[in-house]
Amino acid sequence: MRGPTRRAAGAAALGLLLGLLPGLLPGLAGAAHAAGEPLPSYRPAEGARKVQGAASTADAPLVEPGKAYEDSMAPGERFYRLNLDDRSTVYVSAVLAPPPGAKIDSSSDGIEVTVMSTAGRTCPGDPPEANFGYGRGPRPIGTVGVRQLEEDTECQQAGVYYAKLTRKASSGSDQAAWPLELKVSREPGLKTGSAPMTAPSPWNSTPPVAPGGQAVPREGGTGFNDARAVGAGVWRDGLRPGQTRFYRVPLDWGQQLAVSAELAGARMTKQYGSASTGLVVGLYTPYGALVADKDAGYDGKQAGATLPLTAPVAYGNRFASERAVQLTGVAGWYYLAVTMTEKVGEFTEDAVPVPLTLRLNVEGKAAAAPPYTEGLRPSGFGVDEGDRTAARDGLTEPEALAAADRRATMGLVAAGGFGTGTLLLLVLGGWILLARRGRGAVRAG
Repeated sequence: MRGPTRRAAGAAALGLLLGLLPGLLPGLAGAAHAAGEPLPSYRPAEGARKVQGAASTADAPLVEPGKAYEDSMAPGERFYRLNLDDRSTVYVSAVLAPPPGAKIDSSSDGIEVTVMSTAGRTCPGDPPEANFGYGRGPRPIGTVGVRQLEEDTECQQAGVYYAKLTRKASSGSDQAAWPLELKVSREPGLKTGSAPMTAPSPWNSTPPVAPGGQAVPREGGTGFNDARAVGAGVWRDGLRPGQTRFYRVPLDWGQQLAVSAELAGARMTKQYGSASTGLVVGLYTPYGALVADKDAGYDGKQAGATLPLTAPVAYGNRFASERAVQLTGVAGWYYLAVTMTEKVGEFTEDAVPVPLTLRLNVEGKAAAAPPYTEGLRPSGFGVDEGDRTAARDGLTEPEALAAADRRATMGLVAAGGFGTGTLLLLVLGGWILLARRGRGAVRAG
C-alpha cells in the first residue's frame, strides 16, 4: 500500500503546485501602476460579504465576528445587528472610501460608529468619529465602535446589540453613496483575576533618532486589506496627488512604534504652489481605530511629518485616560496610511509619482502576552513568527496567506516522497508528452 499512497500524495501535491504556480512570485501582481493611469480604488477584503444596513434597528441585518462586509452609504444613519457573548471585547470597524475628486465641503464631514444595547444605551469605549479634516480631501478614513469588557459598566451581558453608523456631510458636500467596509473583530477576555484594570506605569516617550540607512522599495496598498508589510528601517515608495498608500507593521506586547514620512521634490507645472495639508500621515490599530495623525504643508520641494512615539503595547492601556494610550491595548498589525492630497495636483505633474520615504523605529523587546482564556491569533490579533517573516519579506496579507499555502504544499510534497525538482520535471514531461501526442494526431489525420 505504500507505493500507491505515495503516488496519490504526489498527484495531489502536483495539482496543488499547478494551482499555485501563478502565485510563486509574491508581489509581482501588485506592481506599480503606470504613470497617468487612474488612481486605484480601495480594495475590499477577500471574501467580504454584501450587506445592506437598515434605516432602523427593527430591520438591522446580522453581522458576525470574524467576518468582513461590503456596503455603501449616503449621509445619514445605518444599523446592523450583533449577537455578542459576555466573555469578549468586540470591535466594529468601518472604512468609508470616497472616490477621487469627491467634494468634501466641511472638515467635520466623516463617519462615526456606536455600539448600543437594545435599550438604546451607548456602550463605553468608542473612539471618536473619523473626520476628513480641513483641506485633506477625499481619502479612505476609518473608525471603530467597541463593546469593551470592563467591570461595573454598561453592555457586559450576552445578547443582542446594534452597531449604528452615522455618515456626516455638509449641504455643500457630495451626497452620493460611497463604498463602505465593515469588519467585526472579537478579542477574548483574560482569565479570571488576571485582567489589569489600570494603565502601566510611566513609559519613555522621547522620540528615537530616525534610521538613516539606504531606503528599500516597498509599494503600499490601497487600504487595510492589501497594505504592504514593513518593519523597522527606511522604505521607499511614490505618491500621486490624491493617493493614499497603506502599510502594516507588526507590534508585539511591550513594543513602541515611531513613524516619520517625507515627500521629496515634485515636477512643478507652476513656478510656485503650496498645499497647507499636502502630506497626511495616520496610524491605525489592528482593529482599525485611528491612534494618531499629522499633516504638513507641501510646496513641491520637500515636506515631512513625524508621529508621536506610541505607548508600549499593553492590555491595561485601554483603561488609560489619554486617548492615544488607550488605543495601544492589543498586539498585532498596526496600519500606516500616507496621503498626498489632491491640491498638490494643482501645481505638480499629476501623472508622475513623488518619491516618498518612510522611516520606522520599533522600540523594545517583545513581552509575554497576557493570559487570555483562549488563543488570540484566530481573532486576528497578536504577533507570531509568520508575521515577522511577512514584514521582513514585504508581503501583503493575501500574499502572506498564499505563502503559507505554498509551505503547506511543499510539506505535502515531502510527505508524498517527491522533491521540488521531481515535480517540476513531471510537469515539464507532461507538457512534452501532450505536445508529442498532438503532433502524432495531426500526422495520423
